[in-house]
Amino acid sequence: MGRRRWWVLAVGTFAQASTSSFIYGVPMLVPALRADGASLVAAATLVSAPVVGVLLTLIVWGAVADRHGERVVIVSGVGVAAIVLVAAAAAPGLVGFGVLLALAGAFGASVNAASGRVVMGWFPVHERGLAMGARQTAQPLGVGLAALALPSLARAHGVHLALLYPAGLCALAALAVLLAVVDPPRPARGDGVAPAASPYRGSRQLGRVHLASTMLVVPQFAVATFTLVYLVGQRHWDAAVAGRMIVGFQVAGAVGRVASGVWSDRVGSRLRPMRQLGALSALVMLLTALGAATGWWLVVVGLALGAVVTVADNGLGYTAVAELAGQEWSGRALGVQNTVQNLAAVLTAPALALVVGAAGYAWSFALVAVFALAAVPLTPVRAEGAAGR
Repeated sequence: MGRRRWWVLAVGTFAQASTSSFIYGVPMLVPALRADGASLVAAATLVSAPVVGVLLTLIVWGAVADRHGERVVIVSGVGVAAIVLVAAAAAPGLVGFGVLLALAGAFGASVNAASGRVVMGWFPVHERGLAMGARQTAQPLGVGLAALALPSLARAHGVHLALLYPAGLCALAALAVLLAVVDPPRPARGDGVAPAASPYRGSRQLGRVHLASTMLVVPQFAVATFTLVYLVGQRHWDAAVAGRMIVGFQVAGAVGRVASGVWSDRVGSRLRPMRQLGALSALVMLLTALGAATGWWLVVVGLALGAVVTVADNGLGYTAVAELAGQEWSGRALGVQNTVQNLAAVLTAPALALVVGAAGYAWSFALVAVFALAAVPLTPVRAEGAAGR
């Protein structure tokens, strides 16, 4: 394996960060959209557009990666996403803008399924927590890249032209993958050996991991979607200043993902740390709700902690799914994992916007804590022991 696996990890992480800069970084455009006259619900719905595209194509991309390899999937998907983002920058009106964002998300989804699979193929079991934790830093780093530039670009040049920034990142990522990534070796199947049976057949364990991970996405996207708009709208912060602060939050979140991966390698479990982080996420969201209700500075502390804690479990669930599914099914299983998580992400932004409008931020953050708490009993810690045996 040598040094190649670290190059593959670095380039795969950059590719994921590039697509994350628009798939999950569009919330950075909400203040500019609001300034242009869009309602909070309309802006939050637009934020969900690229995630809808991801949602519709993840399992397909995973199946293609299982059959044809990871490199061709990532290069083609991310490259086309860059082209679609350029088209979105020129699209008039919010409807066409939203449709093209969804289409870009559909092609950008290629890296979600395939980059995780390629990392799993190049790293041994005792390094996978670290590797997948590092790979999962791509999302907060991508959001950090978006927070660093999108608010200022949108204010100076408009919401549409701001998308040329993530388009450039995606084009660069596609070229880097083409030049540097090699598909991991696959063991040959002997003559007469049947394909591996579905890991979903006769077992609920993977389904429980999917469901627990879905519950934990709600606090993650509540923090990601509403931190900037809360600080600007309720605390009256300057959007650029708030964006730079969120960059710091996202960097801390990236470090938290790596730390949780190393933690899982040390304890020999992905799901036990994931369950403990679910309980901690619930506590952090309750702290944030208390700060929002009282107007105390605790709300800023809660959002900062939430940017770290609510994302730390993501790589753990992802790694557990791939390990429980096995190599022949890992692409499809990771596609399912990402699909259910992105379904929760699509619903979180507009649903919470309605709750914020009806009851305020404090009750919204308290509701989010309930979802995190629900993930604790759903996480099937014993499944890892059964798989090992």
